[in-house]
Amino acid sequence: MTQEARDTGRAPDRSSGERRPLWRQRDFGVFWAAQTLSVLGDSFALIALPLLVLEATGSIARMGLLTAVGGAAAVLAAVFAGTVVDRVDRRGLLIGCDLARMVLYGLIPLVWLLGPQVWLLYAVLPLCEAVGMFFAVGYVTVVRGLVGTEQLTEANARLNATAAAAGVLGPLCAGVVAAWSGPAAAVGVDAASFGVSAGLVAAVRFRPRADDREKGERPGLWQDLRTGVAFLRGQPVLRALTVLLCCFSFLTLGLNDLVIYHLKHDLGHDDGTVGTVMAVGALGTITGALLVAPMRRTLGFGRTWTGAVAVCGLAFACLGRAGGVPAVALLSAAFLACVGMAGTCSMSLRQEVTPEYLLGRVTSAYWTLQYSAAPVGAAVLTWAAEEHGTTPVALVAGTCCVLIAVAALFTPVRRAGRA
Repeated sequence: MTQEARDTGRAPDRSSGERRPLWRQRDFGVFWAAQTLSVLGDSFALIALPLLVLEATGSIARMGLLTAVGGAAAVLAAVFAGTVVDRVDRRGLLIGCDLARMVLYGLIPLVWLLGPQVWLLYAVLPLCEAVGMFFAVGYVTVVRGLVGTEQLTEANARLNATAAAAGVLGPLCAGVVAAWSGPAAAVGVDAASFGVSAGLVAAVRFRPRADDREKGERPGLWQDLRTGVAFLRGQPVLRALTVLLCCFSFLTLGLNDLVIYHLKHDLGHDDGTVGTVMAVGALGTITGALLVAPMRRTLGFGRTWTGAVAVCGLAFACLGRAGGVPAVALLSAAFLACVGMAGTCSMSLRQEVTPEYLLGRVTSAYWTLQYSAAPVGAAVLTWAAEEHGTTPVALVAGTCCVLIAVAALFTPVRRAGRA
């Protein structure tokens, strides 16, 4: 290790030469473990927060409103996240985000000891979603520095696969904890997981930024935002993906609430069953993560992405008509498998083609535009389900997702090659 690496606590930059297998790369391994543990706990909140709202109010519309408020906070944070990530020490940012979420989520089980306080969820979740957006943008920007460009798809697939494996155990345990001790206790487990993740991230030696061209005086926020958007506009595939995913996110952000409501309200099952279905669904994410790298090499980006989105739509369309737990679990697994495949493809492509000194701002602009309409979509989807039932809502939303895949065939996404 060089003297600079010893002084800064960062791993030396080996981007131009050494390419060891991922399992032999110590810093990636620690980072990998940190994200897996974080997702393990976060999956508790994925189940517990909607259950807390449903338990207190009995309304899927209130569940959807919570999802919408959290999504809106994430979109607002995404406007600023790229600028911050490209200007600050990313390691410190990741640790700070984990610690902040540990404290915020930890408030919920403490306050719940005095009785249900739904207002607290509407205060805590937006803050956690905003902090989580800063973490997510920072997370995307450091992966390429840890593994290099050629191993990006493999690294992202492994991160997603183990996150999904944690997602299998997490919802299952969350359902058990919620059934035994209440959903608030499950949120407490989530809080603790962020503390462990922060400790692991602190042990990672991040490499210096490989392409930090911007020295001296920085431009203002507005110019930073324009820079990210301008890069997306100048890349035909990324430009098309941004528009298509904006529509897809509008239709699907409220799906988790829809599944929980369908299981508990329409089919009459308990919290444990909800956790089991979510765990089976996460098995689909594992499958998608394991398949995405070989499928992209074989079929190319365009076919892999459009095929995955089409299957997502078909699975979504059938969810409302699923009359049994096995069918709901199978369709959820198919949906999440294909969401994982499409997401890994698009994230890897964006990391590959974006200069590292722009990666934070481009990721921020990409996610801001992609999720800009999603909170409204979640509120509309859940309101419509409460008014008209889950079956017609799922059918319409799923059909629209299939149409998004069809529309992609008339964009540069279709011609994206195998690289």
